[in-house]
Amino acid sequence: MNMSRDDREIDFEAVRQTLVQYLDEENLDGFREVFMELHNYEQGEIYQTITDEQRNTLYNFLSPKEVSDFFDLLELEADEYEELLDKIDARYAANIIGAMQYDNAVDILNEISREKMTTYLPLMDKEDAGEIRSLMNYEEDTAGGIMTTEIVSINSQMTVREAMRYLKEVAPDSEMIYYLFVTDTKNHLAGIISLRELIVADDDEYIGDVMTERVVSVRVSDDQEEVAQIVRDYDFLAVPVVDFQDHLVGIITADDIMDVIHEEAGEDYSRLAGMSDNESTSDNAVETAKKRLPWLIGLTFMGMLTAWMLSFFEDTLARVVLLSAFIPVISGMAGNTGTQSLAVAIRGISTGEIKESSKLKLAGRELGSGFITGIVCGIVIFLIIIVMYREPVLGIIVSGSLIASMSVATIIGTVVPLLMNKMGIDPAIASGPFITTANDIISLLIYFALANIFMSSLL
Repeated sequence: MNMSRDDREIDFEAVRQTLVQYLDEENLDGFREVFMELHNYEQGEIYQTITDEQRNTLYNFLSPKEVSDFFDLLELEADEYEELLDKIDARYAANIIGAMQYDNAVDILNEISREKMTTYLPLMDKEDAGEIRSLMNYEEDTAGGIMTTEIVSINSQMTVREAMRYLKEVAPDSEMIYYLFVTDTKNHLAGIISLRELIVADDDEYIGDVMTERVVSVRVSDDQEEVAQIVRDYDFLAVPVVDFQDHLVGIITADDIMDVIHEEAGEDYSRLAGMSDNESTSDNAVETAKKRLPWLIGLTFMGMLTAWMLSFFEDTLARVVLLSAFIPVISGMAGNTGTQSLAVAIRGISTGEIKESSKLKLAGRELGSGFITGIVCGIVIFLIIIVMYREPVLGIIVSGSLIASMSVATIIGTVVPLLMNKMGIDPAIASGPFITTANDIISLLIYFALANIFMSSLL
């Protein structure tokens, strides 16, 4: 029987209320029977809706490992993790973190204070703490920072029979076993074999004879955006991570890449809007203002250039006051087209659609687009000015400025992020507000330059 989304929500709410009742009644058997049948995501959703008192009861009903299973899927802000862990017994909290997937555990420890981090690590199982410490040595936004060391690797000198026996032993503690990465005797990445290929291979064959030797891998120091691009291009479920000597040190799975894509998209959106990429909906008004002020102050100084330009052309405006009526139209259209081109360029860079050979083609396309749309908009506004003001010369100035400004704006919106990307700078920093303000300045220069040229005909 198929259930609609509304039906599922109603059913989930009924389950949630039942579990809350079991917690309030301290009914351990009833709670575990229902709760353990839920998906880990659903368990986490329920966990986030219950009270602190009910959570304390839940900790008594579940082992740290059982709690860690849904903690792996929680997506909380840094201060929320801090507040949450403060209310859990330190040893129990340490065991939860230690039982999580190591890459997720590192993410949490990086979010909380150093004092708490150094409290939890000694309380963990030594092996778990060692793995987590090793991952914390890598920079946060690199392949090493998002990989997991919970991998299954098999030796190329094993037989298929030996590999299958080994796989049964280690699979329960591994995050992903659909691909098996093969290493040589010195732990160098030597090849790859899928679980299907392993199952159908002859038991007495050596792994080195049936594996695929060509393996696409990433370095621990590679940027996470580059890794995401590789996983997307090759449609991988996982990609191996090697050090500078080609030793296999971990893997990055598709779910980790989804988190990266979500994170990078959020950062790009924030920067395009001229905001700090660490702004959160849980911030109060003061915190929000502090994060936005640096951007806004920078934009204020750029805006002062526009004001200075207007004062510089004060005589021109005084002689033909009607010119001022079209300033918002010129600057607004230039800003809009520039932002559109900026968005196209940044999206193309982030998805890998823009290659080195296609950059010139993209710039040419955007210039052509800006010129065509400028001509159409210019004709429309020329006709409006003729009908409303009966000033053909003014119509020529405004429409000509519009064509030139929109053409230039599309080039700026395209070329600036491409140049920044070439220099190794995040192109999203060329945010919409900055591009818009820059285009305001250029469009006004074009407008008043044309106005001065045709001044004698306007008077």
